[in-house]
Amino acid sequence: MSTDHTHIRPWRAITRRKSRQIMVGNVPVGGDAPISVQTMTNTDTRDVAATVKQILAAEEAGVDIVRVSCPDADSAFALKDIVKQTHVPIVADIHFHYKRAIEAAESGAACLRINPGNIGSDERVKEVIKAAKDHGCSIRIGVNAGSLERDLLEKYGEPCPEAMVESAQRHIQILEDNDFFNFKISCKASDVFLAVAAYTQLAEMCDYPLHVGITEAGGLLSGTVKSSIGMGNLLWAGVGDTIRVSLSADPVEEVKVGFEILKALGLRHRGVNVISCPSCARQQFNVIETVQILEERLAHISTPLTLSIIGCVVNGPGEALMTDIGLTGGGKGTHQIYVGGKTAHRLQEGDQSIIEHIVEMVEEKAREIEAKEAVETNQTKKAS
Repeated sequence: MSTDHTHIRPWRAITRRKSRQIMVGNVPVGGDAPISVQTMTNTDTRDVAATVKQILAAEEAGVDIVRVSCPDADSAFALKDIVKQTHVPIVADIHFHYKRAIEAAESGAACLRINPGNIGSDERVKEVIKAAKDHGCSIRIGVNAGSLERDLLEKYGEPCPEAMVESAQRHIQILEDNDFFNFKISCKASDVFLAVAAYTQLAEMCDYPLHVGITEAGGLLSGTVKSSIGMGNLLWAGVGDTIRVSLSADPVEEVKVGFEILKALGLRHRGVNVISCPSCARQQFNVIETVQILEERLAHISTPLTLSIIGCVVNGPGEALMTDIGLTGGGKGTHQIYVGGKTAHRLQEGDQSIIEHIVEMVEEKAREIEAKEAVETNQTKKAS
């Protein structure tokens, strides 16, 4: 049986909303571009070394875009050194101070996260837009349920989808009136239902790329659950061009969760997708410990492939049919290894550590896939 996981079966296909495409540095957002994964630093931006270290760690995890807060002039100017030492586009997070946006654009930011309506007069807005145009910056309009305009709160009585979308429309109009269209929009809330409803309405109202997220989602566990429910709903409906999982945790964890959400929906594949059972009395080896160690040992692999780790023969053979490599507990001191959905060989306990054996097999499979892709890429280049 083929394990070509690029094949999308009809019952799991997702039709993405049609949106225009913009560029955030060298990363395309919207259109038919892959859904990009973002995070945000939580260091003092003025501490260049600490900020660079955090960005490089996120890069290692596969991040596509990183946002950095610029609350003061020193932070905005620090971007000059930060950009030089990192490799992904940097988004400058700006609130209220239009000069910070201009300084960030001049310092090499690829995108400015602002709300055009809260940075001052029309003249100040025009100055920011001019800086964005002059330096090739895109803009993200960032609407948040927790910081809506006072008149909208008075009009609607509370943060609601209609208020959030009306806020977004105001900011969109400002940019469009100034002949600027290189922007994306977020419409975030910490309430899952509110965020999903707002994004759904916004998606129907315009064709600009959407930055999707559940803001202030919480800690690693609770925030992952809330983000997966909210963002999963939207992405499943085809809404979302770039995502950020907002966690009170290390930014690297945000990146990991972001890719796991996309992986679960078949929207983007990075690294090893481990399919494993929760374990029970039938297990022939310690499944939980094995999976925990394997996830750590295989974290460095970015090549998309699937691995099944099942403790017994009840579901093991069936799951292995759909994975690149599979391990099933077979009893009597032996375990069955599957490759490409077919039985390959048995592993006798004591011959070699299960973990070492699987790690070697996965690394070898990753090398094979990478080599094949390199050949195909060279052939495509020669043909063109």
